[in-house]
Amino acid sequence: MSSRFSRRPITPSGANPTWRERVRALRYVPPLTHLVWQTHRGYTLTMIVLRILRAFVPVATLWIGKLIIDAVVAARATTLSPDESSRLWKLVALEIAIVLVGEFLSRASSLVESLLGDLFSNHTSVRLMKHAATLDLYHFENPDFYDSLERARRQTTGRIGLLAQLLSMAQDTLTLLSLGAALFVYSPWLLLLLALTVIPSFLGETHFASLQYSLLYRWTPERRLLDYLRFLGASDRTAKEVQMFNLAPWLVKRYKTLADKFYEENKRLSIRKGVVASLLSVVGTLGYYAAYAIILLRAVTGAISLGSLTFLAASFARSRDLISRLLGAASDIYQQSLYLKDMFDFFDMKPSLTSPPDAPSVPHPIREGFAFENVGFRYPESETWAVRNVNFRIRPGERIAFVGENGAGKTTLTKLLSRLYDPTEGRITLDGRDLREYDIGSLRRAIGVIFQDFVRYDFAFDANIGVGEIDAVAAYLEASSNVAMKNSENGKARQREVKVSEAQISTATNPSNAKTSDELDAVAPETPAPASIVSAAEKSLAASLLPRLPAGYRQMLGRRFEGGVDLSGGEWQKIAIARAFMRDAEVLILDEPTAALDARSEYEVFIRFSELVRGRMAVLISHRFSTVRMADRIIVLQNGTVAEEGTHDDLVRRDGLYAELFKLQAAGYR
Repeated sequence: MSSRFSRRPITPSGANPTWRERVRALRYVPPLTHLVWQTHRGYTLTMIVLRILRAFVPVATLWIGKLIIDAVVAARATTLSPDESSRLWKLVALEIAIVLVGEFLSRASSLVESLLGDLFSNHTSVRLMKHAATLDLYHFENPDFYDSLERARRQTTGRIGLLAQLLSMAQDTLTLLSLGAALFVYSPWLLLLLALTVIPSFLGETHFASLQYSLLYRWTPERRLLDYLRFLGASDRTAKEVQMFNLAPWLVKRYKTLADKFYEENKRLSIRKGVVASLLSVVGTLGYYAAYAIILLRAVTGAISLGSLTFLAASFARSRDLISRLLGAASDIYQQSLYLKDMFDFFDMKPSLTSPPDAPSVPHPIREGFAFENVGFRYPESETWAVRNVNFRIRPGERIAFVGENGAGKTTLTKLLSRLYDPTEGRITLDGRDLREYDIGSLRRAIGVIFQDFVRYDFAFDANIGVGEIDAVAAYLEASSNVAMKNSENGKARQREVKVSEAQISTATNPSNAKTSDELDAVAPETPAPASIVSAAEKSLAASLLPRLPAGYRQMLGRRFEGGVDLSGGEWQKIAIARAFMRDAEVLILDEPTAALDARSEYEVFIRFSELVRGRMAVLISHRFSTVRMADRIIVLQNGTVAEEGTHDDLVRRDGLYAELFKLQAAGYR
């Protein structure tokens, strides 16, 4: 695992990549093209066709311009005949038509590419979220993984521009070939001068593109830290401590120091790039005017017409710009390919916790229960054993509790039980079969969990509970969300009620004023919350919060979105407990489920816990011995091993570690 997340420079020396490495970076362009094709085939084909048509607009415009100038020069030398006059104005009309068509193609191309870009951003963001959900928990506990994830997130937007650049290069290449053929016919030296004017700038751009990527790559952790400092300095979740501890000056200073350091390093690189680019532009300018001088000499000697002079001068200037743009685009494509590598490297990450082919589902009901057999576990990249030589059983319908000091391994065992991790040594069996042989999705559906650090979702009240069994209520939550979006688009509910009331009064006064339901813009009535959510809220006491929530079950919680209501720690915990009531799980894991509750709420919740765990296996972690006593059996952990095991009364009589901890806590209540 360490090699997967090791922070490495682009090259072993950290210097500018070699040409071989630059070409190798382009291997990510075909996968990007495939992603874009998957996003929307119609838009992709339309974009390609429009680019091809646009490629021939410049040369057609220049050639028509040449014919117009030659016709004008001829007209000044002799009397213009009606046919020649008609031909001249037809040429002018044709040029106008070509220019208008070019403008239309350009606008259409921009529209299609913009729409495709939005779809591509959505498509890659969805894929990133889906892929992240398949990865192991240890990925999310590794800082180097977050560097990779951050770089991948930044690539979900804007990378459609790379395909547009590829198509633009193809378009410019077609245009350049047509202009280059004309230049070659008149003077092959013009093509040589073209190369001399643009190649130096291309090499300079490529060099600094590599250095820019290297800078951003090395600064990924620091840029994440800058984002985190911004969050700490301006967030409702941190505002209390920031103000009480007067953290703002320290956070601001730390942010400014780091931001200034990045700015200075980027400034030095930008200045170097600007100086070198200026010097190289002198070379390009001299080359252009050398070619211009050759064209002028041929025109003065009469070798070419005035129209040809205009055509060649414009063609050379346009070709120079095209080559410069092509080489610049090639440099930019190389640079973006380096960033693409970050996105596809993330997509290449594979989970280690998977289900074997044709894995069986967890039996229902469970007959023998779980057995830990000499289980040991070390967190990735850690030399310390979190737990080791752990042996115990959990029988169907049995309630066990884990007790021990912080760091004893209690939460680690629950992660192993729910297969968020696999044991480093030993094994865990379910009904006599290794846990790793079961379908992992089936296993996790069979387990309900309330984690100590449960998530406080900035969603509506019903959604916060419904996530406990999302498959069962997803349709309801989606419908409710659509209604909320419609309400938001149509204005506040009170405004709508007033609007409807005024319309009804107007109709009663004058029937001719009657409106249709669409005209009244009435909002469809909201669907009542499912019985499962209502029941879970009542059993967990979360329903006791509803009288002070104006929108009831649809009340937005948290301060992130408009109209949100924040809750106390104990109130949030009631909602987290409701999630456990949502799931008809055979196994319940309760990690400090009442830590934030007051004494009365804790007592009431315990009564409901008895209903919740009846007939199920339950694993309870708590530092409160009043909570632990509800367990059928208590497992005492010390330094990652099982120190004691038994009922509360048995362990107190043994006068061991459990009795010591119990007496210490009891003394605090005297």
